[in-house]
Amino acid sequence: MAESLAEVVVESVRVHMLSSQHVVLLKQTERERYLPIWIGPWEANAIATRLQGVTPERPLTHDLFAATLAELGIKLRRVVVSSLSEETFHATLELEQDGRTYAIDARPSDALALAVRTGVRIFASIEVLDRAGVEPDNQVDEKLEVFREFVNSLDVDLEEDFREGPGSDQSPSV
Repeated sequence: MAESLAEVVVESVRVHMLSSQHVVLLKQTERERYLPIWIGPWEANAIATRLQGVTPERPLTHDLFAATLAELGIKLRRVVVSSLSEETFHATLELEQDGRTYAIDARPSDALALAVRTGVRIFASIEVLDRAGVEPDNQVDEKLEVFREFVNSLDVDLEEDFREGPGSDQSPSV
């Protein structure tokens, strides 16, 4: 039975402002669906710097690994976000050398950092996308709009409280 995969691209690497955690956001190419994967700060930096076209003075770990594969005549064919188990994503590096194919287990963050360096295509299993993918829809947009209105009202109230300053006769509204 053929593996059911969808092509994805690295849409962005972001930092969650409240928790300072990093997330790489993959976007399915054939539809408006996103796969957020929480990653560490070093891995986020490795992906983001390459996406921004920044080349370090000395090779970083993922650059070294890509150069080593090339020097040994091993081709990275593709990267696959292959499974999700107990809230942990798993990825596979599909390598080829002398007509033989190898599947190597990898952390998604490392696999993605390698993919953006080598320009190979990235895929995610449909099962993973169905379980953890996020699709924007009107219902979600409406919920977000209510949240935006709430946050905007907080910003206004906080600004007014700061303008009043300490020792003012007015108590902040709650």
